[in-house]
Amino acid sequence: MREFSLPPLVAGPRRGGLADSVYETAERHPDLPQLSRRNGPPGAEWTTVTAAAFRDDVLALAKGFLADGIRIGDRVALMSRTRYEWTLVSFALWSVGAQLVPLYPTSSPEQVRWILHDAKAVAVVVETAEHAMTVGAVCDGLPALRRIWELDGGCTAELAERGRDVTETRVHRRRRAVTPGSAATITYTSGTTGRPKGCVLTHANFAVECDTLLAGWRPVLAAPGEQPSVLAFLPFSHVYGLMVQVACLRGGVLLGHQPEITADALFPALAGFRPTFLYAVPFFFERIFHRTRRAAEEAGRLEVFDKAMDIALRWAEAMEQRALGTGPGPGPTLKMHHALYDRLVYERIRAVLGGRARHAVSGGSPLGRTLGLTFAGIGITVYDGYGLTESTAGVTGQPLGRVKFGTVGRPIPGTSVRIAWDGEVWVRGETVFAGYLDDRPGTEAVLRNGWLATGDVGTLDTDGYLTITGRKKDVIITSGGKSVAPVVLEERLRSHPMISQCLVVGDNRPYITALVTLDPEALGHWRRMHRKHGTLREPAADQELHEEIQRAVHRANAAVSHAESIRAFRILPVEFTPADGLMTPSLKLRRRAVVARYASEIDLMYRS
Repeated sequence: MREFSLPPLVAGPRRGGLADSVYETAERHPDLPQLSRRNGPPGAEWTTVTAAAFRDDVLALAKGFLADGIRIGDRVALMSRTRYEWTLVSFALWSVGAQLVPLYPTSSPEQVRWILHDAKAVAVVVETAEHAMTVGAVCDGLPALRRIWELDGGCTAELAERGRDVTETRVHRRRRAVTPGSAATITYTSGTTGRPKGCVLTHANFAVECDTLLAGWRPVLAAPGEQPSVLAFLPFSHVYGLMVQVACLRGGVLLGHQPEITADALFPALAGFRPTFLYAVPFFFERIFHRTRRAAEEAGRLEVFDKAMDIALRWAEAMEQRALGTGPGPGPTLKMHHALYDRLVYERIRAVLGGRARHAVSGGSPLGRTLGLTFAGIGITVYDGYGLTESTAGVTGQPLGRVKFGTVGRPIPGTSVRIAWDGEVWVRGETVFAGYLDDRPGTEAVLRNGWLATGDVGTLDTDGYLTITGRKKDVIITSGGKSVAPVVLEERLRSHPMISQCLVVGDNRPYITALVTLDPEALGHWRRMHRKHGTLREPAADQELHEEIQRAVHRANAAVSHAESIRAFRILPVEFTPADGLMTPSLKLRRRAVVARYASEIDLMYRS
């Protein structure tokens, strides 16, 4: 058993809740640019919302909630994409002592029914009429539900008008009744192996998490003298995105919202907003890399691009060795080449992200070492971290100036990480949740003498850096008794430009196989480059394509032993999506569901 911890940087709050920061910031710095919003189509100009203006919006909506019957302790669900009103509604609810229940906007009627029923939600704020219909279809079985408000229907303005006669004193009386130990959100897990569980996260959980990250990592949020700014495009329904929102409001970081995350919408938004810092997931960085590589190939500059990436990788490795005290750093020739490609290639990639960001955070799943090094060489250091809903997002992060790529960093100050006898990662600290809602057996199964058993498997090195190797429940046991962690193989396969998803299988089977899906945009690019015309109805039937993916499988197999290697694979005709029930709303694979859906394809790989 190995354990590592760091002393806290901040003290937990002694009074109050998350909404207090909105009112306190407006009092001290009323003209501080607090948010930036677009009141129009995606190409519209960004408009600044000052701290005082946002406080007034929050207060007006809070009065409306009181007028419509929302009381202290009531649970109100919010089903919306990431937009200004998400932040407005959440802080207005906290202002009156209500508890927020985030709902993914892509949730199915059954998921909506379960969460609203389990949380005993008295009201729900939805984004669209379609969302309202989803809730309406299941509300007969929800006796506690009293109200449905629609953002696109102008509910915030209507509520503000309804609350005009409510005094500010009534709001502040309820806000001051909130304590650090009061529940701020009931945030539901992804439900990869069953029904989602409601994690009770307190105001103190979020305050300690966000204040610690702001205290420890503020120097990289922006250049000296520049106000930090973040464009939020992660779903606030997920604890990671929700933590980003709270941190920005507590730390004076200018916050913008981008609801649509397709490439055609996101990249222009990044170019227009020009954030100084990025919060994202590995998938985002993978797509950036593959997209720019395809553009270089179509422009006839692939050789230059690949050479630039090789220099970026070598330069970042040398810088990492110097930071960790294991090497002298880049030599003169490498420095010269790096400076050349910075002007020719790296600067253009950074411009895609707005041109100002030189640092980023990645979470949700581990970032591959090679990809992390490559981005560092490009000029954007990605601080990979690890966390989960039950820990209010991050429990580890890369320390400033000592990034060890391929790991998820060290415990954030005030947090302890332990590796149990079976390799499971346990964590302890003030960000660990209060328990699962109305589920004492489930809570007792994961909270053990103050330690949270995460269900993840990992290792700690002598410097306290954590490496996640998989989930306990995902470990594959072949019929020969070999234990295989699928994460390594899946991560290496996804590094191929065309492979968007993969699932390694082999439980109670003689060897390991894989299901693979292809990125439609990357596949189209590959077919153009190989002068293939017409419609490809069955990717698995294209022999040249099969050989391309086979080479990716060979490269992935080089990272594992022969007994752990992939012996056969199947290219599936479509990607996994939340809509087909094969992914969670946070884009994690539902492994059991995928195996059940493609049982015949899996059987065929073993029969052949």
